[in-house]
Amino acid sequence: MSAIDDLPPLREVMAAFGLDPKKALGQNFLLDLNLTAKIARQAAPLEGATVVEVGPGPGGLTRALLATGAARVIAIEKDRRCLPALEAIAARYPGRLDIVSADALAIDLRALAGGPVKIVANLPYNVGTQLLLNWLTVPDWPPGWSDLTLMFQREVAERIVAAPATDHYGRLGVLAGWRTRARIAFDVPPQAFTPPPKVTSSVVRIEPLAEPLPAPLAGLETITAAAFGQRRKMLRQSLKALGGATLLEKAGIDPQRRAETLEVAEFVRLANCL
Repeated sequence: MSAIDDLPPLREVMAAFGLDPKKALGQNFLLDLNLTAKIARQAAPLEGATVVEVGPGPGGLTRALLATGAARVIAIEKDRRCLPALEAIAARYPGRLDIVSADALAIDLRALAGGPVKIVANLPYNVGTQLLLNWLTVPDWPPGWSDLTLMFQREVAERIVAAPATDHYGRLGVLAGWRTRARIAFDVPPQAFTPPPKVTSSVVRIEPLAEPLPAPLAGLETITAAAFGQRRKMLRQSLKALGGATLLEKAGIDPQRRAETLEVAEFVRLANCL
């Protein structure tokens, strides 16, 4: 692996600070600095940008973001064991790395950064989907982030970018398709991580749409939860508690269709009629 800076290799950092990955925190550390640099390049342009990183661990991606030119990186780390390793990186890049010891699920990005940020992260598997939902469902749009470059399990990545009438299409695909453009950039094999997960991972690039179709967020969440909660049933049955056939007729949608066949725009119509 090629060096991106003059800091020690990540395995030495882990040994020096006793950073054994914790399963309870969903930690799978990415130690190949070539791969972390590849992720950082997907987030380009970084020059002059403020980047928020969630779950930096020993700091492999943190180092890549700084070496690639990010003006400022805000690293949010819940595991206090990782803080000394991150402080060593901050010393190497004076004034460019802010370390926040906190749970990212409880962080207000606008208050934290004071302006639009890029979010780049190898997200902990156990909270990755919820973090993305939090970022997709902020009440004010455009959001406090300019783009997301995130690593998920491959199955979750497929759900984010899924199109109608495909197996992975569901609530997550509708919410992502409503407000953003999302694509899978590349896959990362299990053996790239310590410890290796049982699944392939994927890096996803997500950019917000300036003007999504107007819809009440609460209504869209209610409709998608009901529709995909019984996805094999016809919509007249899965949406029965919300008006069923009457609601579908008002939205101009055949009540015999199933949730996975609806386009994002049709879910928006249902939310507006609700």
